[in-house]
Amino acid sequence: MTGSAGPPPVEVVEFTDPLCPWAWGSEPVFRALRAALGGRVRWRRAYAILFDEDDDPPPDPTAETAWYARYVEEISAHSEAPRALRLSRVAASSWPASLVAKAAERQGAEVADRVLRRLRESVFVLGEPADTVALALSAARGTPGLAPERLAADAASEAVLRQVRADRAEARRPVPEVLAPGGGSPHPGAAKETADGGRRYALPTLLFRSPEGCRAVPGWRPFEEYAAAVDALRPGLLGAAAPLRPARALERYRSLSDPERRLLTKGAWPPAHAVRVDTGNGPLWLHPDEAAVHPATAR
Repeated sequence: MTGSAGPPPVEVVEFTDPLCPWAWGSEPVFRALRAALGGRVRWRRAYAILFDEDDDPPPDPTAETAWYARYVEEISAHSEAPRALRLSRVAASSWPASLVAKAAERQGAEVADRVLRRLRESVFVLGEPADTVALALSAARGTPGLAPERLAADAASEAVLRQVRADRAEARRPVPEVLAPGGGSPHPGAAKETADGGRRYALPTLLFRSPEGCRAVPGWRPFEEYAAAVDALRPGLLGAAAPLRPARALERYRSLSDPERRLLTKGAWPPAHAVRVDTGNGPLWLHPDEAAVHPATAR
């Protein structure tokens, strides 16, 4: 995700999970931040595994699903992110989606971004979390530029498994600044206690690193807090990304929520060719080429 020949001056580590509702709600700001940074940083995703394989199964899956659907609804009231009209179940595991997302990185940043987007949409638009390898691969099907056979092979490889294990371990070594963060966010992002008594980053958390130091911005935050972290390490690195015309934004991103199109575009909305997908919290807008292969339009 870099555009320069030499080492970028700042590394951004995004601690995330494909199935995390707060990470989904942060996508508008993260897309705007990546646009403003313009490839002048190394942006790396570390998959923290929100739903782990050793988590105890719920005694009453129906009640657990109803509770979690209300939880997502509460989060979407803050983030204004789309949510599924009906959630089929709570995800059994984040491992399959994380393995597929990590495997997609081997096919380039653009493919990886689009595959991760589809994985997020599996739960927050379709209500069918991609919590098996088969479902995760199916969610990615039709992504432009994706080699599906290679994705399946890489997701099943020892190399990708080692990478995700390393991500999970890294997420469980939080910097001291996130143990008791301040701010008035509904999700300030204090590090979470793990079953073994340790800590992991709350999701999402962005960690900015440079030779000048390190800044952590945990939880759900406005664009200005991320910009301040960049400026503290490398003043002037953050550019001013001009808003895109609606049709150009839809062509670039292929899938836009209302919060995203308000933040990233300027002009009359929607474009004439946009395909609207209704959710439980506002529409999702698809480019027609995306709509032709998107699971939401196949129903």
